Amino acid sequence: MRKRAIFAVLAAATALGGSTAPAAYADETVGDIQIANVTVNGGKDIAIGLADKTITVSVTATDPSGIWDADFHLWRGTDPDNPDGYIKPNEDTTPADCVASSATTSTCSKTFTFEPDWWLTNADAGTWKVGVEVWANDDSRAVRDAYTTVRLQRFSKLTVNASPEPIAAGKPLTVTGRLTRANWDTDTYAGYTAQPVKLQFRKAGTSTYTTLQTVNTSSTGDVKATATASADGYWRWNFAGTSTTPAVKATGDYVDVQ
Repeated sequence: MRKRAIFAVLAAATALGGSTAPAAYADETVGDIQIANVTVNGGKDIAIGLADKTITVSVTATDPSGIWDADFHLWRGTDPDNPDGYIKPNEDTTPADCVASSATTSTCSKTFTFEPDWWLTNADAGTWKVGVEVWANDDSRAVRDAYTTVRLQRFSKLTVNASPEPIAAGKPLTVTGRLTRANWDTDTYAGYTAQPVKLQFRKAGTSTYTTLQTVNTSSTGDVKATATASADGYWRWNFAGTSTTPAVKATGDYVDVQ
């Protein structure tokens, strides 16, 4: 049976023995404090495979008295006081790491660690809201329940193999591959089914890939297509991604055409 960390994702209070998420507050600003920006994972989606992944969330804020501390949380749902899911930062990042750029402005950061073998499940993939609270030295405070959003995604892999190699010009070439993504429920990579994947070719000596056709993955995530070999070059599959799974491109497979 998979374990679920009480401090991490809270699907419902009753499912966790009555534990509830820390109280959320309506958006408010007390004093002259201002939030300039919130950055999650360097502005990128959070793609997680089967290993633990730690990301940083930071806020840049300004107040005449200077910035003292900040806190963050990720949540899902429509009501911040009763979220469908709630993720807190790591306990060892309390208080926040605040770096001053001037007497009035600082950037404060905390880390979040996602553990697919401990509490993440496939249902956690998708869009999460990012809440932030910042305090100034004079007790001014700014609270934003959903300053921005971020997507948790199941890391994806894509392979390619073109054969036969070498091949005579004008002969049919078979290109196969497999699209998989992390399954957090089973701690394995599994085929991503019924997904459109583009077959692309780049002629040797050039830098641009051209899409030749689009094929949907099978029930096991496999793709297969046939093309005519006309010139030396690289063949690959290209997946555009979905809201729960990042885009991925296979490393080009070089074929010598004789």
